Amino acid sequence: MASSEVKDIECGPEQRHEKPPFEDDNLKEDPPSVEVDPFGAEETAEVKYKTLAWWQCGILMIAETVSVGVLSLPATLATIGLIPALILIVGLGLVSTYSGYVIGQFRQRYPFVHSMADAGFILMGPIGRAVIEVAQLLFFLFACGSHILTFTVMMNTLTDHGTCSIVFGVVGLILCLIFSLPRTMKNVSWLGFISFLSVFIAVVTTMVAVGVERPDYGDMMLTRKTSFTNGFSAVTNIVFAYCGHPGFFGFIAEMKEPKDFPKSLCMLQAFEIVLYTVASAVIYRYAGQNVASPALGSAGPVMRKVAYGLAIPTIVIAGVVLGHVAIKNVYVRMLRGTDMMHRRDWRSTGIWIGLGTVFWIVAWIIASAIPVFSNLLGLVSALFVSWFSFGLPGIFWLYMYWGEYFKSPMKIILTLANLGLVVHGIMICALGLWVSGVAIHNDDASGSFSCANNAI
Repeated sequence: MASSEVKDIECGPEQRHEKPPFEDDNLKEDPPSVEVDPFGAEETAEVKYKTLAWWQCGILMIAETVSVGVLSLPATLATIGLIPALILIVGLGLVSTYSGYVIGQFRQRYPFVHSMADAGFILMGPIGRAVIEVAQLLFFLFACGSHILTFTVMMNTLTDHGTCSIVFGVVGLILCLIFSLPRTMKNVSWLGFISFLSVFIAVVTTMVAVGVERPDYGDMMLTRKTSFTNGFSAVTNIVFAYCGHPGFFGFIAEMKEPKDFPKSLCMLQAFEIVLYTVASAVIYRYAGQNVASPALGSAGPVMRKVAYGLAIPTIVIAGVVLGHVAIKNVYVRMLRGTDMMHRRDWRSTGIWIGLGTVFWIVAWIIASAIPVFSNLLGLVSALFVSWFSFGLPGIFWLYMYWGEYFKSPMKIILTLANLGLVVHGIMICALGLWVSGVAIHNDDASGSFSCANNAI
């Protein structure tokens, strides 16, 4: 047999996935033909992007994910009961860990991918890129809007509604814009560390406060009968707590060693699953059936202000990390393959600041238009997190292993698991949109662009 024929057999599709997916050899498969490295060679660049260590990436992922979501979970337990909610928190956490790992596999196979939009191009060409590009930008806008909304709740709590809530929202907008100005993830990662400490200390303080004060908000219930609308709205709030996946490609693209991403992912998932489970159970146990959402409002008048004061960094910085990823996606899309991306001149800097300004203004408009915290989280989960955290990772796996679904018993199991991810995403999207729409329609707590106190 000729040597070329032997080489063809050795590199055939049946050999492609036998090695662990994060080994460097896997990068030799399916080389990109229509795209380039999002940042290119950086040896002599003024601005270098690929500088994150795995633990810095993990800190950023925690800062991005663990903030607004954890504040809604105790109210979720009050809606559907302690036992069902804890099962969902742990179960969805494990599922989101696997789906995040699949995203890492996909990025190792296609190392030029910088965002979900790039992955959409691989799956469905220009149409896939356009659809997912719009979807990911809308997700980040809504998610950042929820952080501005939380900022207004925090300021109303600290100042006893010292001024119009719209003014507080503008202050939050300005702060988020200022902290979004650094262009590299490494510079933002130091803010992420502050956010990490902030959310942990604030949640622990709230747990201690409600444990000592034991507010009389009604007894805890192990299980609870509720309407389908309220029950599934609670599920979408848990889904939102695991909403970090849209930023994973961007984080990996700025790592020194992208193959270390599983370490960062495990760091994130271990922290959030444990924190979500313990914090939500303890706060619900002592705050009772009428626990507030955000949960920091469940402490007494003094400790509520202390907890919100401690949470200021995470409320702002978690939104900043999300916003940075969104702005970077657009920035890379505009300047990919040019030297401008790596320059510090007025044009490059001006484009970055301009994109950030427009982004945060739109996020503020969304926050002011949908001023109900839990309903906003449910809507975002249904529209976007259902796909980015569950549906699309399943499609990524099915695309990578096309034609090998029944190659071995393990492949059959993984095929069924990833089909399950896709079905899971479709169900959350369809049902979540319906129940969120009903909840927003029926909630008359406050109107759009209102000066009212949304901390009540």
